[in-house]
This record gives sequence, C-alpha cells and structure tokens, in this order.
Amino acid sequence: MNQKCYPLQFHPIFKERIWGGTQLKKLLDKPITSDITGESWELSAVAGDVSVIANGDFKGQSLTEVIDQFPEAILGTTVYRRFGKQFPLLFKYLDAREDLSIQVHPNDTLAQKRHNSFGKTEMWYVMQADENAKLIVGFKENSNPQDFLSHLENKSLLSILDVVEVSAGEVYFLETGTVHAIGAGLVVAEIQQTSDITYRIYDFDRLDALGNKRELHVDLALKAINYHTVKAKKAYSKTKNLANVMVDCPYFTTSLIPLNGTIAMQKSGTSFTVYMCTDGIFEIKIEDKTYAYKKGDTILMPAAIAYFDLTGEASVLEIYIK
Repeated sequence: MNQKCYPLQFHPIFKERIWGGTQLKKLLDKPITSDITGESWELSAVAGDVSVIANGDFKGQSLTEVIDQFPEAILGTTVYRRFGKQFPLLFKYLDAREDLSIQVHPNDTLAQKRHNSFGKTEMWYVMQADENAKLIVGFKENSNPQDFLSHLENKSLLSILDVVEVSAGEVYFLETGTVHAIGAGLVVAEIQQTSDITYRIYDFDRLDALGNKRELHVDLALKAINYHTVKAKKAYSKTKNLANVMVDCPYFTTSLIPLNGTIAMQKSGTSFTVYMCTDGIFEIKIEDKTYAYKKGDTILMPAAIAYFDLTGEASVLEIYIK
C-alpha cells in the first residue's frame, strides 16, 4: 500500500432538495446542473451512495473497495479496530436556499435497534451566511413530549425552539436528539457519522414538485428527542498555522487550520485524516510529490501517510478520529 499511498479525492454525489439552490456552483465551483442542488456528498460510505475515487492509481474504485483491500493503511489502526472495514464518517457541503425541515437524528442505540445503522451526531461549519440567516438548535427551555406535541399540533412549534442568527465562521455541534434545522441563506460544511437516518418533524406545510407534502416521522422522533436545552455553538481560537480544535467528541475531532505558509505534519497511523478546504488554495507535499487544492475540495489522507507538508494560504478543516 505504501508505494501507492497518496491523498484521495472523490467524485461528489449531488442531491437535489426542495430547499436547495445554486450556491455550491457559485461558491465552491461544483459542477451541478440543477437549480435545486442542496447537498454535495464529498466523502460517503452510505449504502447506495458510496464515493468513487477521482484521482491517481485507484481512480474509478469505490471507497469501500479500497478499504476492503487496505483497511489499516486507509482507516488507521485505531479506527479499524473500532469500526472494522466500515468508514465511519460522512462529509458534505449544503446549500440552503430555503429553510430545511425541522428534524432530529437518533442516537447509536436507537438507530441500531430500529435501522441497523449508526446514529447521527453531526456538526456544522458555517461557510456563508446571508444577513439575518438563522439556525434552529434545540429548545429555548426544557420541554417534554406532551408540550412538544401540543405546539406541533397548534403550529406553534417555533415558539418553543431556540432560533439563533448566525454568521460565517461559526460552529455548531449537534448531538443526537437535538431538534434542529438549517435556515435559508446558509452554506455549511457538515461532518457527521455515517448515517442517513433523519426524522422529519415539521416541514412548514410546503409541497413538492408534484404537489405532495413530504413524509413526517413524528412518532419515531418522540423517543429520539432530547427535550432539554443544549449549548450547540462552539467557541474556538483561530491561531495561524495551528490546528485549532472546534469539536472534540467520541465520533470525530475537527479543527480549523488558518494556513499561511507551510506546516510540517506528522501522523501516528491510528486514524485517517480528512481536509475540507473552506477558503483559499493550498498544497499537500509528500516527499517529491505535490498535490494542489482549492476552496470546496475534500481530501482523504490515508492513515499510512505519516509525514507531509501543508502549504498555502487557506482555511482548512482537519478531521480525524481519536
């Protein structure tokens, strides 16, 4: 594997959504062809949506095929021991032209019992925010199932939810059970467990292209919801040429690297590393080889690559598993 080891890029998987737009093309230069593209799945092992490698010797192979051949070299010793050959994270860029539905994700125990799936702990890094753009993150005050259902039936759910105005550069950590929604006018980078389990609670009574309301999952959501208040917004430092930790949880650790020059990186081989370029341009240098990246690119560094340099002027998210 070491002879072939190199930074992997993947063909994005685009998802049309009722709330999607065109910002992924305008801001991130994604080759979308639809005016309602809501998501670009950058790196995925979700069944039916497995990423395909776009560069180098493994071009044309899927992520799962390469992991099957070289599990420890790609995933890392700790990740392989914990998850086997499953790739445990999912990376996306989202464009919300309109509000997303109000929704919740189940935890590992509930998701395993109901869907034979991971739960869906996730985080958002806000890349672009229109003026007055908002997020919903949990309840204003502690609630309960009866109060929640009453407000849902009376179409007053928003009155008990924590609706916050957001700005570019902010970070929100959504533990499973947190009722949430991304509001209109936001572009975010999303990092989450490998799961596509979403319980839609309320969709503003809007209709799809065929005049139908989208399915709701209120009964499933009731046992998944955390009815206590949460502190989802995360403060972090922005020291240049350092990995400034934003979220550190059992499922992933995400840092912001404000890159200005060159950083020599040394990895232990315990976990893969993913880089998401949220602004600027940079290069990864491995011995005598150089790989160039721009805003919107997502790169998987196999765990077997221990030494490399990051060089350029860019904002880069760095994600790995402890």
